[in-house]
Amino acid sequence: MSFHLHKFPLLSRSGVMERLIAEASEEGEEKCSICLPDIPGGAKTFELVAKFCYGVKLELTASNVVYLRCAAEHLEMTEEYGEGNLITKTETFLNQVVLRNWKDSLRALQTCDDIISYDEELNVTKRCIESLAIKASTDPNLSGWPIMEYGGPMQSPGGSVLWNGISTGARVKNTSSDWWYEDASTLSFPRYKRLIAVMESHGIRQEIIAGSLTFYAKKYLPGLNRCLGATDTNSSTCVAPVALEAPPSEEDQKLLLEEIDRLLPIQKGLVPTNFLFGLLQTALILRVSPSYISNFEKRIGMQLDQATLEDLLIPNFSCSMETLYNVDCVQQILEHFLAMDQITGGASPSLVDDGQITASPSLTPVTLVAKLIDGYLAEVASDVNLKLPKFQALAASVPDYSRPLDDGLYRAVDIYLKSHPWLSESEKEQLCRLMDCQKLSLEACTHAAQNERLPLRIVVQILFFEQLQLRTSITGCLLVSDNLDGSRQSGVAGPTERGWASTARENQVLKVGLDNMRTRVSELEKECSNMKQEIERLGRVKSFTWGNVSKRFGFKLKSRMCSAQEGSISNQNTESRKNEKLKDRQGQHKKNSTPKSR
Repeated sequence: MSFHLHKFPLLSRSGVMERLIAEASEEGEEKCSICLPDIPGGAKTFELVAKFCYGVKLELTASNVVYLRCAAEHLEMTEEYGEGNLITKTETFLNQVVLRNWKDSLRALQTCDDIISYDEELNVTKRCIESLAIKASTDPNLSGWPIMEYGGPMQSPGGSVLWNGISTGARVKNTSSDWWYEDASTLSFPRYKRLIAVMESHGIRQEIIAGSLTFYAKKYLPGLNRCLGATDTNSSTCVAPVALEAPPSEEDQKLLLEEIDRLLPIQKGLVPTNFLFGLLQTALILRVSPSYISNFEKRIGMQLDQATLEDLLIPNFSCSMETLYNVDCVQQILEHFLAMDQITGGASPSLVDDGQITASPSLTPVTLVAKLIDGYLAEVASDVNLKLPKFQALAASVPDYSRPLDDGLYRAVDIYLKSHPWLSESEKEQLCRLMDCQKLSLEACTHAAQNERLPLRIVVQILFFEQLQLRTSITGCLLVSDNLDGSRQSGVAGPTERGWASTARENQVLKVGLDNMRTRVSELEKECSNMKQEIERLGRVKSFTWGNVSKRFGFKLKSRMCSAQEGSISNQNTESRKNEKLKDRQGQHKKNSTPKSR
């Protein structure tokens, strides 16, 4: 752009213009032409400089002050060429107006991308970032400056704001700690990165930094919002899809994803787990370096107990498309979790005498993860392309002590057997060995006993342990009943009449339950005997006795308990028969001893 200007107004304010005009005037021409290719801000900024030189009142704003400050420095518009020159005016406006205001500091920082060559000398970018970092690190409810930016509709009740000593009746608006997230996301990433670094040096909390990085990533990674979908319920970090003027390229998204990984805090729980899963899926889609994918897996593994089943269902983005979901990725995450759990000492179970796990707070994360993995196995088991070794490896990775019950694992195994009917008997037995039949509930045992998909050997094993469990329950009920009867007969001073009534009702309920259990035991014994006969008839086993079953399957029979129970039941039946016979004999004797009437 060409400007037709007078010489004197320019050379009276600028040292550079004075020298250039002097050099051009030596040629003797009345008119001189001067070329200024490196003016910061271009022709628009020079037009404002020219108006200032002509004495036109200049309106300084946060959008033009940085350009004018750099242009004044470039043209050497110092106080030597006139009092109140452009350098002094722009510097004063920067310090007293722009840097004291959040919005103006942000707007000025956004214009600094075009003056990189002057940044080191003038430190405009550094000063703007320092101003923003101080304001973001300060509680906005304790300072007066948010009133200017975020005043809005103020409520009169409560504490009032003073203006020159006069009460205005207005009230400072409460602001949350994430009020600056959206404004900071308008910065280019190099500026934003410097802002985050300065904020950390000012001691801002890590969870606030993590929230800002989450907001920034959701705005500039279009695939991230699609990965998160409707599972993101964190309102403080949720951002609607932004229609950017120029969507970032795939390479820019890769670089941004890698930088986000470097900047995110590593402490557990600071970053939402579903957001980390979204970053991992985005990294898999963009095919970033394997080291960054491994970093995201480690981050998720640290807080896997906070994940949900929907988070684990990571689609398989590989070209081979072996399986619908990425099982290998979940396997890696689980291994990182177990390794971290062992380091923190949470993987040392405390057991009691009967082999049951005590309720320890350190076992809670492992138990949650075990339940989560069992649910994941049930989801992926229906995939016909999922190979048996991969399914077994994931199921076996969960420690045995972390599963109080194996019902979830049984459900996953049953779904896998249903979806893979071509498995051989040996493969089915190998798969079913993942379960501990002693840790199945009565409902699961009942279902398994009627499940035709399970191998016959596993069904027999489940029936045996179900019978053993019922016998143990019956013994416990008998002991409770005997203790209650003995305490009442001994006449020990105890509960009141109302307490005795409730105890009698409970005793009656226990007796009814005991009768039902006895009936169930007899039915199970009949089923087992029929099963043995069927097996012998088919000729699968040469000698199939109950003792051989226990030795073949490795059962540890509680023979003493069972024999004691059977003995007690048989003794009761024998005594009742003896009593009946004795009564019959006494009746017969009375008939014989009675004299016949003549």
